[in-house]
Amino acid sequence: MKHGKKNARRYIVAASVGALLSAGVVTGAYAGTTESAPPRYEPAMVQALATTLGVSEQDAVERLDREAQQQERFAKLRTGKVATLGAFFAGDGKLVVNAADAEAAKAVKAAGLAARVPEHGEGELNRIKAQLDAKALKSAPAGVSAWSVDLASDTVTVEVNGASDAATRTFIEAAKSNGDAVRIVQGQEKLETQAVVPPGSRMTFNGYLCSVGYGAKDRSGKQVLVTAGHCVDGLPELAYNGTRFAKATHTRFALGTRSVDMGIAAVDPGHSIGLDITTYGKAGTVAVRGSQRAPQGSALCKSGQTTGWTCGKVGSYNVSVTYTDENGGPDTVVTGLASSSVCTQGGDSGGAYVSGDQAQGMTSGGPIGQQCNGQVNSPGSSYFQPLDDALAYYGLTLNTK
Repeated sequence: MKHGKKNARRYIVAASVGALLSAGVVTGAYAGTTESAPPRYEPAMVQALATTLGVSEQDAVERLDREAQQQERFAKLRTGKVATLGAFFAGDGKLVVNAADAEAAKAVKAAGLAARVPEHGEGELNRIKAQLDAKALKSAPAGVSAWSVDLASDTVTVEVNGASDAATRTFIEAAKSNGDAVRIVQGQEKLETQAVVPPGSRMTFNGYLCSVGYGAKDRSGKQVLVTAGHCVDGLPELAYNGTRFAKATHTRFALGTRSVDMGIAAVDPGHSIGLDITTYGKAGTVAVRGSQRAPQGSALCKSGQTTGWTCGKVGSYNVSVTYTDENGGPDTVVTGLASSSVCTQGGDSGGAYVSGDQAQGMTSGGPIGQQCNGQVNSPGSSYFQPLDDALAYYGLTLNTK
């Protein structure tokens, strides 16, 4: 990621310092909690969800209640060793649980949840996806934007952008050999990691800027910054308002090679990462209270420097994408992402995704040339690095309020 001129590199630097930080983020100063009991949900999240869905705030609260109740029932089923194969929220707001067999489906229904026994199921789809990953990692298919396990359609969904190189043809042939377990979607756009190089960023390195992600601590108690891996490629020193506050230590992203878009930096003594996500004036701030993964179909919002506060829904997990380098470098296959209907643009990389008060991940990339309309519910799509995977991989504990 060291090729090209500094002022021409579009995606190396990511975006939203404010996305995860309150005004005093790297000085250790951030707003404290009040003594009164906190509301059931962050008012900012309720306001944003109501705007996205075009409903009242009371309706938004009721939806969040229903989602939370269903997720609790699902968690109890899994604790009770009921053979389930994942779950997703359908368009009507019901959590549909994939049951391994009729007996498991009966237990799911008894818990008050919708059940189905899928033709293929999560295990088979994951195996197919892993085979496609292995093929793509040998030769990146430029004509395939993304491929993912989609529990709702019970398929591995392959999104094709129209390019027809040899690697793409071989990849699609391999995908189609799996019959109806694979769904090919035409007319998609090429993807890029989303970053920009404007002046004045609150987090800068080597002439570039990037977003500040989540604060966490490692097993020894040291504070670290968790962000998108392509933001810290090369392990630079990171500065806030011209003052160093962290040094990148690890990244799993490397241009042109097999990558995962997660990375961390050691936070310097005397500095800290804030616990409130900015909504760029749309709905106050949202406190970070945990990192429980939201099921497919859950309400989701993200904060980013370029497009601010935008909302949509969680798409699929276990998503692989082919990122195109606009500076002429090699294509890069990135695995382990999640998709969403949240609109993002260049400069949003590293921005914070949140569902309710649960942190979900950091912006990785999206369609080249996508333009959001400035509204909270702007139509679009994006990919994010799930936070829980990054925390588990690096052995970290998220900082929460």
